[in-house]
Amino acid sequence: MFRGILIGIWMAAVTAGSSYGAVYWMTQYHGIDPATAVIDGLDYEKTRAINVPMIANGRLQGYVVAQFVFTADAAALARLSVPPHPFVVDEAFRLLYEDRTLDFQNLERYDIESLTRQIRERVNTRMNGELIHDVLVEELNYFSKEDVVSN
Repeated sequence: MFRGILIGIWMAAVTAGSSYGAVYWMTQYHGIDPATAVIDGLDYEKTRAINVPMIANGRLQGYVVAQFVFTADAAALARLSVPPHPFVVDEAFRLLYEDRTLDFQNLERYDIESLTRQIRERVNTRMNGELIHDVLVEELNYFSKEDVVSN
């Protein structure tokens, strides 16, 4: 009986000690300043949704509604006098509007990788540097003209 109580106390002490040790070890300073680690990391920035008219044969066919998220260096974003959001939206609008392969009457798989890569490259060119690291698609929908009129 006495031996069972001692084993129980020993197990509780070992469990508490190892938990404390693990938390202590994980929260210690490991050569990275926590203040600069947060500031120097990547920021995820969301753009506003854009409505791109799809025109074919001289007529409005419908609208593409798109929203993007991009990653950029937090320190570089803080130094900018103009935020990159309008540039990302503008380049996305231009690419979607000018793309003649985007035909919603005859749907095919769309090369989203090419779209996001081109947005990133064009924005970085306009911003004179490697500001944008990646562009992600938050939303990409198509609404035909009939859908819009009926709603």
